[in-house]
Amino acid sequence: MEKGQRGNFFEDLEVGRVLRHAGPRTVTAADATLYLALTGSRFALHAAEPLARAWGLPGAPLDELLVFHLVFGQSVPDLSVNAVANLGYADGRFLAPVFPGDTLVARSTVIGRKETSSRRTGIVWVRTEGFKIDGTPVLSYVRWVLVHKRDPASPAPEPVVPSLPAAVTPDRLVIPAGLAPRAVDPAETGGPWFFEDYTVGERIDHVDGMGVMESEHRLATRLYRNTARVHFNDHVERQGRLGAVIVYGGVVMSIAHALAFNGLANACPIVAINAGTHVNPCVAGDTIYAWSEILDRAVVHDRCDLGALRLRLVALKNRPAAEFPYKDATGAYAPEVLLDLDYWALVPRRAVAVSRQG
Repeated sequence: MEKGQRGNFFEDLEVGRVLRHAGPRTVTAADATLYLALTGSRFALHAAEPLARAWGLPGAPLDELLVFHLVFGQSVPDLSVNAVANLGYADGRFLAPVFPGDTLVARSTVIGRKETSSRRTGIVWVRTEGFKIDGTPVLSYVRWVLVHKRDPASPAPEPVVPSLPAAVTPDRLVIPAGLAPRAVDPAETGGPWFFEDYTVGERIDHVDGMGVMESEHRLATRLYRNTARVHFNDHVERQGRLGAVIVYGGVVMSIAHALAFNGLANACPIVAINAGTHVNPCVAGDTIYAWSEILDRAVVHDRCDLGALRLRLVALKNRPAAEFPYKDATGAYAPEVLLDLDYWALVPRRAVAVSRQG
């Protein structure tokens, strides 16, 4: 009897199937620190205990994208170890902050699938949910992934394509329990801009670039326990179309978001992911640049201390963002675009701004 597990293929992922993912993960301050080292993130809420407590939290929470990657990583052995590519995200909501000492578990439900025209692969849609070990929900999102078939000759199932919202509406955004910034000092957070200072349609060049190092992208992906072969198996991927392993798209996402600090330093925490597409692959040696667009602004739950910005984050490879490369007149992405991410972040309002002298 073969004991080595080869993972699920398209035929195995039937609509309605629920997969409880193995490997509960207790997160620690070391995870948070390593994430900062791998991404360069400077968002103060995730790094400074006194500031987090001043904002009403019991301590510095883990970066929301770190939580996303840890939950995502738990799902990979069941859902995408045999994937060609992860295609996109929708209807993602962060439901509670995660702190060092919490233990995360995850499960996924298959909500759609459709064979591709090649008959060698199929697209599978799943809703993945992350919980603390006591059952507290922390994250819910939909993703769809292109998965190899075990047997190209197997009959195609009846296609089921789920209907997904274009965006998470502001009334569905969850403000972390206790979060109430009463005195935000730009000298501490690193950004002078507050909710009222951003306008819909505004674009921000985040200026800086960060190279993706071979050792670092693999270490990050191991941190998340993402076992997808395309990120690690050099023997196979050297013979593929890129001639190298593909950098996990979450690494691109996190580096781009870390770069977004330059212009959006107070846009924290992330509370929802409306949509996301990994447009082109990234390999070690590429340099990531990023720019953001303000898509919408919303007052949330009648709060006078916080607003929400809907942001488009576009990550580029090997091209600065000064001209905001995106799509051409036909709607095709520029070849340098790696990631198109649409998300909501909370931003303090100017009423709570203070200075060191104030």
